[in-house]
Amino acid sequence: MKYYCIGDQDTVVGFRFAGIDGEVVESAAQGREALRAAAGRADVGVVIVPDPLAQELRKEINQIRFARPRPVIVEIPGPRGFSPSRPKLTDLVREALGVRL
Repeated sequence: MKYYCIGDQDTVVGFRFAGIDGEVVESAAQGREALRAAAGRADVGVVIVPDPLAQELRKEINQIRFARPRPVIVEIPGPRGFSPSRPKLTDLVREALGVRL
């Protein structure tokens, strides 16, 4: 299984230095296309997405997270850190499973 990064140029280039392939996107529409393509690849097990882009792709990310076991989508801080409106893990678990932690 491979890692794959979707995001801004600095993030994707940084991960390429670590040997991780990725795609630079400049809009939410490009991000959606890249996410769908990565999720459809059999060799991609983990998709890395910076928080600012993840906020714009929340609906698509949740559909993938809650409907399939793979790929795992990992949100990382963007260049300015995590967004204050970022959902907490406990909120995601409650939404997915209906269980409070």
